[in-house]
This record gives sequence, C-alpha cells and structure tokens, in this order.
Amino acid sequence: MARKPPGKRGGGPSGRLRIIGGQWRGRMLPVADRPGLRPTPDRVRETLFNWLAYDLHDVRVLDMFAGTGALGFEALSRGAASVLMFEPDALAARQLADSAAQLGARPPQLEVRRADAVAALASSNDKFDVVFVDPPFQAGLWDEALAVLPDLLNPAHRVYVESARDWAGPRDPAWRELKHKRAADVEFRLLDYSGHPESMRGDNS
Repeated sequence: MARKPPGKRGGGPSGRLRIIGGQWRGRMLPVADRPGLRPTPDRVRETLFNWLAYDLHDVRVLDMFAGTGALGFEALSRGAASVLMFEPDALAARQLADSAAQLGARPPQLEVRRADAVAALASSNDKFDVVFVDPPFQAGLWDEALAVLPDLLNPAHRVYVESARDWAGPRDPAWRELKHKRAADVEFRLLDYSGHPESMRGDNS
C-alpha cells in the first residue's frame, strides 16, 4: 500500500494499521509519519483477499510499493510463503522492518528492501505468484510497474493494481482484467498476463 492523496481516509486510526485476517488478525502496527501514507482501507483489503482466497497459500508475494505494509503483512498473515517488500522512503522502510520484527517475521519469510522497485526489478531473476502494484497516486507509475513484471511471473499468477480513478487500465493488451471494483476515489483490479499459456482464468464479477 502506497501514498494516497492527502486527506484520504485509511483502514483504521491515523498512524496505525490493523491486520484484518489470518494468524495476526486484529494486530495493530504503527504507520510511519509520512505525508499521505495511509493503509489500504479495510473493505478494499477484504475484497482483494476474497479474490485471492484460493490462490494465496504457499505462494511468493511481491509488494512493489509497500508503504504501510498493509497488503504485504496481510498476505503473510493469511498464509503466503514469503513476501518481498520494496519501499524507497527511508523512514517508511525502517518502520516496515520494525513491524516485521514485532510480528516475528524474518527473511526469507519477509524481506524489506529500501529501493525503487521498478529499477531494481528490471534486472531481477526472481519469480512471484502474487504481485501488489499500489504506487503513490501522484507518481502515476502503474504502466511502468506492469512493464517489468512479465518475466517475473510464475505461470499461475495474480497481479493486484490499486489506482486513482483517472487511470484507464493497462496499456499493454496482454494484461487481462479478471476483477475490477471501485471504492470512493480508488479503483482496484485483479489482472493476469496472457503471455503465460498456463495463466489462470477469471471473470469480471
């Protein structure tokens, strides 16, 4: 989960993140004091993880713009085998590492990298099953982020994108939209890349 426009309400009290499912359900984690940094709202997270309910256990997860860690920590709580978080902001990355320690999550189960995900992943050989793409809305990095992913995806994969409502969706037609919903000023989609012959199918319900 990344930085949203100032004034947008998050999924819990200001400065706190609540995990809503899995082994750490109900745990509260601090959120770094950075402008516009808020957790993905509870109802949006609940929808996302309902979409992923049968796909999440024992998978490798990439959180490209971790921010508060709302999505990555939630995935780990719900059974993901490992989560790799990228966060370029030093204070936010430090808070993610502190929260991971508070939960007892350590590498290789959870790794936090202070780096720009798009640049770092362009030369990566890692493979992932689930990817979260939730960049700062003002940066408009959705297409740039998606462009580095095809070589990093396992055949059976899911890519979640959270965006401002003025983003029309992927420019690359190889990305298939499996799910799409709106909540206030946020749109969220579940995608797969049709360049993978074994990619799983879904619908737009």
